[in-house]
Amino acid sequence: MATFQIENLPDELYSQIQDLAAENNVTLNEAVIHLLEQACQTNETEKDRAHYAKSMSEILQEIRSRPRVNPSDFGLPDSTVLIQEDRNR
Repeated sequence: MATFQIENLPDELYSQIQDLAAENNVTLNEAVIHLLEQACQTNETEKDRAHYAKSMSEILQEIRSRPRVNPSDFGLPDSTVLIQEDRNR
């Protein structure tokens, strides 16, 4: 395993990590590793979202380009009839 050394770590941050470790009943080393893992996973998730994110215009264009489907072609009732029946109950 590799060793990681941090220089000029602010006292307040060090104290916060110590408190976090104590709250979770883990060592300082385990707390730091956990925090680094979380930060890396969050970063990867954000990259994935950015990679797959589409602009609103692209999404709307995809929606508009989908073929229209008539429910009666599949033997399904018209939704307006179903809504009217529901309202009349």
